[in-house]
Amino acid sequence: MRVSILVIEDEEALGILLVYNLQEAGFEIRLCNHGDQVGIYIAEKLPDLILLDWMLPGQSGIEICKSLRNNPNTRNIPVIMTTARGAEDEKLRGFDVGADDYLVKPFSMKELIARIKALLKRTIPATMNDEIKLGDIILNNQNLRVSRADIELDLGPTEFKLLQFLMQKPGRVFNREQLLDNVWGQDVYVDERTVDVHIGRLRKSLQLNKNNPDKLADPIRTIRGAGYSFDDKF
Repeated sequence: MRVSILVIEDEEALGILLVYNLQEAGFEIRLCNHGDQVGIYIAEKLPDLILLDWMLPGQSGIEICKSLRNNPNTRNIPVIMTTARGAEDEKLRGFDVGADDYLVKPFSMKELIARIKALLKRTIPATMNDEIKLGDIILNNQNLRVSRADIELDLGPTEFKLLQFLMQKPGRVFNREQLLDNVWGQDVYVDERTVDVHIGRLRKSLQLNKNNPDKLADPIRTIRGAGYSFDDKF
């Protein structure tokens, strides 16, 4: 699964340039050019990272960043702010509202990509590393294997992708539609209840079936009326 970046930029030429270069770097890119439309893009699919311009029509970048940090579903999404404002107090204001990094225009694409990769490595290690470990569960992105308590699990391909996606973003809650879009793909039309079936199968496998008689903690949280998440306290 490619890292998804939402670019929020109203300058048409720069937006096109950003989309081209970031796609060439291997990222999945969506471009939003109006501050008032950001909520629509977020609802459609939660991005892994947001590249946010300060000066936008409609809501400003500052207002958008505040809103993102006040929403439990988006508060952990890393945000890089871009702006022509280079004064120190302006940078501090950006950090105060929750930006993770700050780039002053004009900037080089190489620097931007380097900043993105560095930020992702801190916030979503599984996207940059061969292996992710949470509690006693180890997921290897290279050999597509999962083990728990040193016992290898027999997961189907969908259960593996589901676990991989949830482990990349521990603590973040995803509804069924978001899981379908990110795990099954936006062009696949299946019933939302399919997610419940595969979550059930995943939970059963994570209990090691009959390999271990002791009941192990369930790392998958069900949030009534909201969705599922990988427990960040696991």
